This record gives sequence, structure tokens and C-alpha cells, in this order.
Amino acid sequence: MNPELDRKLRYLRLSGMAETLPARNQEAIHHHLAYPEFLELLVEDELDRRRDRLFARRLKQAGILEIKALEDYDWSFNPRVPRSLIIDLATARFVREHGGLLLIGPPGTGKSHIAIALTVAAIQAGHTALYRSAFDLAQDMAEAEATGTRKEVIAQLCKVDLLVMEDLGMKRLPPTAAEDLLEVFVRRYEKGSIILTTNRPMEDWGQMLGDTAAAGAILDRFLHHAEVIRLQGRSYRMYNRRELHSKQTNETLTGNTE
Repeated sequence: MNPELDRKLRYLRLSGMAETLPARNQEAIHHHLAYPEFLELLVEDELDRRRDRLFARRLKQAGILEIKALEDYDWSFNPRVPRSLIIDLATARFVREHGGLLLIGPPGTGKSHIAIALTVAAIQAGHTALYRSAFDLAQDMAEAEATGTRKEVIAQLCKVDLLVMEDLGMKRLPPTAAEDLLEVFVRRYEKGSIILTTNRPMEDWGQMLGDTAAAGAILDRFLHHAEVIRLQGRSYRMYNRRELHSKQTNETLTGNTE
């Protein structure tokens, strides 16, 4: 390819076009493509590259370290999981409508997988997101209290289209957590979506947050537009561990008999 053309394309930040131009040029020659068809292919290559970059950037901004998809979820392990509802949530319609999702269940029942998969689907649909575990959230709030940056932390939790708070109740939160969380839920009410996972029943939230009134106000706003899914059954992690151990044992026994 003409080096000068490559330089100009990259100067115009059309790297998607620059990288696929040689292949597209050969394709155009081989299939006798008209100039508009050739140009359309190049433009689509550039758009694909930009979509991929935006997706990767928003994943990083959201704090998603590992992509999970519903296609990889083992629906047969706990068959009472409402598959049709979760697949509908993966359309990200609830994000556009400023709805929410509360996933309640013991560890290992798939809460994290579902929450991350729905977050990834929302990002793919063009939304911004922020994923914070209970441990991250506790650290954020403690640091904000110590450094006087509470306003900034609250703003960060409120500015994205979708906020995901995972494992609420698994980590002791600072004394101001109830007040901070209430402000987040109030500011996001009917303006932004929330996915929340917890192993604590809603009846325990007053004790968990140390403020029954604040817990009630949070639930009142959150549940107004949120789906509630209670996951029950066995722990997939423990099942997977047993399966792995059984496989290793069988391989060892097979090896000993040979």
C-alpha cells in the first residue's frame, strides 16, 4: 500500500481503514467491486474498530476484569433460575428505562456471573457502567471519609448509566455507609439503573447498614422499578471443586493401574 496514504489515514485517525485497506483492495479487484461498495466496506471496518475500542475502554472504566456471558451460564445446574427474565434483562432495556435488579442468594449460586454478564451486555448496547464489590465500596467510602472526597465518590457512583454493587453485606461498611448509600439511591432514582447482589435478606438491611430508616428509604426507592430474583440451590463453586477433585482422583487411579 502507498505509505503516504497509510500515513494520511492514520493522521485522520482512520486506523481501521488503514489496517484493512490492502485486504479490501484485493477483495475489490477480485470481485470487481464498484467504488461505493469498496468505500462502504472500508467505512464499516473503521466503525467496527471504533466500536471495539469503545467497548474495551468502557469495560476498563467499569472495572470489569473478566468478561462473563450468559451463553456460558449453566442454566441446568440450578433450574429454578428465571432464564427468560434474565435474558430479557440482557437486552439492556431496563437500563434505558432506569430500572434495577436485586439478586439475592447464598454464595456460589450465580449472582456474580449474572451481574457481570448483564453489565457487559449493557456496555455492548452503548451504556456506561461502574462495577464495585462490597470490598471496593467499603474502601472507597473509608478513603472518602479520610480525605474529604465524599462528594467526588458519590458523584462517581451516580454519573454512569448502570451502577453494579456486588456482595452487599459481605463486608462491614463504615458508619456513614447508610447515609452515603441513601444519597446514591436518591440521586439515581428514576435517573439511573442499579444492579445489586447480596446474600442478606431485605429484612436484615437495617441491621446490616446500622440504620433501619435509611435501609427502608433505600429499598423503597430501589424496589419501585427493580426486578427481584432469589437464587437458591447448590453452590456451583463447590460442585465444580468436587468434580475437579473427582477427575484428578480418577486420573491418578488410572495412572496407577497402567
